[in-house]
Amino acid sequence: MSEDQLQSSLDNRIIELETKLSFQEDLLQELNTHVITQQEQIDKLNTLCDSLREQYKEIISSLPDASSGDETPPHY
Repeated sequence: MSEDQLQSSLDNRIIELETKLSFQEDLLQELNTHVITQQEQIDKLNTLCDSLREQYKEIISSLPDASSGDETPPHY
């Protein structure tokens, strides 16, 4: 292989590697954007779950005690 052919081959490999790197950087940025969006959704869902948990506790605490209905009346 001549020196010109070797240099041309190396140049082609470098160009190919740079092209692959560019695509990988674009993909990484796109994935990062998706991860950020998903984290925002997770945060919103966690807030919603906390709110629903508090509402559930309030509803349960406002209900009459279920065990009081199972007691035998005093005249038995």
